[in-house]
Amino acid sequence: MTHHAQGPLAGMKVVELAHIMSGPICGMMLADMGADVIKVEKVPGGDDCRRFAPILEGGESASFLIVNRNKRGIALNLKTEGGREVLRKMLATADVVTENYRRGTMEKLGMGYEALRRDNPGLIYCAISGFGRSGPMADKGGFDLIAQGMSGLMSMTGEPGQAPIKAGSPVTDINAGILAALGICAAYAGKQKTGLGQMVDTSLFEAGLQQMYWAFANYFADGTVLPKAGSANPTSAPYQAFRTRDGWVNIGAANQSNYERLVGVLEIPGLADDERFQTNAGRLKHRGALVDILTARLVERTTAEWLASFDAIGLPSGPVLEVPEAAAHEQAIARGMIVQTEHPLAGRMRGIGLPIHFSEGRAESSRPAPLLGQHTSEVLAEYGFSEARIRALKEEGAILEG
Repeated sequence: MTHHAQGPLAGMKVVELAHIMSGPICGMMLADMGADVIKVEKVPGGDDCRRFAPILEGGESASFLIVNRNKRGIALNLKTEGGREVLRKMLATADVVTENYRRGTMEKLGMGYEALRRDNPGLIYCAISGFGRSGPMADKGGFDLIAQGMSGLMSMTGEPGQAPIKAGSPVTDINAGILAALGICAAYAGKQKTGLGQMVDTSLFEAGLQQMYWAFANYFADGTVLPKAGSANPTSAPYQAFRTRDGWVNIGAANQSNYERLVGVLEIPGLADDERFQTNAGRLKHRGALVDILTARLVERTTAEWLASFDAIGLPSGPVLEVPEAAAHEQAIARGMIVQTEHPLAGRMRGIGLPIHFSEGRAESSRPAPLLGQHTSEVLAEYGFSEARIRALKEEGAILEG
């Protein structure tokens, strides 16, 4: 049965050829906003992410399940004429197709953008790659680690003097998926005016560069290259994590008024009159000494005690949570950021909800990630394939039914 999601993108038909992470995140965001996303997986094996750890009871990958919610899934062998026939028929009426193959892969199948747009001028073709579809590195594959390194992110992540460190989360993969979804929505809005689709092209490398606004602002202004500063901010202080009696607390005293609030609540003798810390420039220059002074006071109380004091005066602050604590936090729950689905093999699964809220038409996260080929017959029937033709395609090895 077709899943009729509600949401601002209801009616958008998306064919997802993308795999692993960036493309599937794009597709999940579109699906969460109401689009009908059909995930096309390869035969044999399906999305490579299906084999990523951890593997749950029933043989399903938690990594696959968390980025493929709200989609229908079919499995095609594109090395067969039957598999290519099915895909061509789907793309002839699709609003959007997403893929994150290397440049030229779709062209070899006879389904590059130029070929597809001849049959479907309204098609929005979204390509996500390591470095984009143009430029000297357009043919080079890329992964999040490589993009983080080349974008400058790793050069300023971590503690001073230590080896390059990537962000703990695959931020370029995730951001590339978000950028792709944004580009698709913009192209879809344009299509409503003109009836024409277009090519949308983004990359992990560009998704990493986009994270570097402040660093590039300094460099473009006067050539300054911001150093590693741990959790601290290179442009203001104190703005970082501090140790407490039982853990860590983030304090955002980034401007003068918040610094003065912090000084008032800490009640450290002489701090308010210390000339080294009267201005942000002085606090940055003498940050090491300031951090030592503040830490000596902050370790006297627990994180919860300090947060209560900071909240009472309106000082921006927050705890440094472990993953289980973040998943259980009341604000995450209240905002619908922890969602549950019932998977036929893995059982009840929790996931990350859509981080965009609408006053009307919010889609429900009710469909779990599909089994490999789970909706193949259903989707093919919608595209006019008879039961006999579906059986023939199955016998040919062109399709797989879950």
